[in-house]
Amino acid sequence: MATATPNMTERRHLTDRRVLGKSSSSTLNAVDWLAMVLVIVGGINWGMIGLFGIDLVIAVFGETPVTGMVYTLVGLAALWCIYTCTKLANRQ
Repeated sequence: MATATPNMTERRHLTDRRVLGKSSSSTLNAVDWLAMVLVIVGGINWGMIGLFGIDLVIAVFGETPVTGMVYTLVGLAALWCIYTCTKLANRQ
């Protein structure tokens, strides 16, 4: 006479998150996308500086406090992208 433990019986009826598709930790939200765009724009700007000596942020905003804010936003976006990458890497 074989009996199953209650825990084993209950586990069979639970839905597995991997079966359902995307979990909430694997999708990118609006902040993630904004950070990604800022990092890409910042990378293109640094590429322009390195290749041609042209700083697009200064060309657009001039040497104003706005320029410093743009650089700060790009730096914060890079930190957020690090967080997002670790979040995506830890999903299973």
